[in-house]
Amino acid sequence: MSPPRRLAVLCSHLRPDGPAPSAGEQSEAAVASAVSTSTCASGGGAATGGDGGGDGDSAGCVFCRIISGEAPAYKVYEDDVCLCILDSHPLAPGHSLIIPKHHFPSLEATPPPVVAAMCSKVPFLSNAIMKATECDSFNLVVNNGAAAGQVIFHTHFHIIPRRSGDKLWPTEVTSFRRRSIEPNETSGLVSCIKEQLCSTLEGCKTEASSLLKKP
Repeated sequence: MSPPRRLAVLCSHLRPDGPAPSAGEQSEAAVASAVSTSTCASGGGAATGGDGGGDGDSAGCVFCRIISGEAPAYKVYEDDVCLCILDSHPLAPGHSLIIPKHHFPSLEATPPPVVAAMCSKVPFLSNAIMKATECDSFNLVVNNGAAAGQVIFHTHFHIIPRRSGDKLWPTEVTSFRRRSIEPNETSGLVSCIKEQLCSTLEGCKTEASSLLKKP
């Protein structure tokens, strides 16, 4: 299936009220319209967000350029909070990215309501992508941080359609030995994680309480 036809089928699943264009209708003009741009959400500007430097700087962020309309992308879905586009270097046909419209360099820097909004679209989008690519499985991947493989420091989720036997990951091609969990090591790790969670929750409660006391 050609990229324009695949995009048309994907759009038909995202917008079931209208029929998908036939292969013959995929003219150069139709393909050009598919490479669409979107406008940044107002009030906070993805083009000027971030922490102002390094990996968090949105000045040269390709996703911010797509959102602001400065760069093209194959857009398959958009709402007030996020955008879904096809990956320009896909690991598999239909490999898509869910991107927030405001610039957040990492998952931990992304506000929970934004993460929730992105996650809420995963079933809807993945179902359409799987139908369009004739797959029955997918990977949902977040590369958070350089060591985890993050290249573009603007939070995003990968939806990667999968087929049985596609051997996409090296661990599916070669034997990968996983070490059994060790109780002595694990008890200390669990305690440490719980302490971090408690300190985070206490910090959130203190911040919320101080906000409530303000006149």
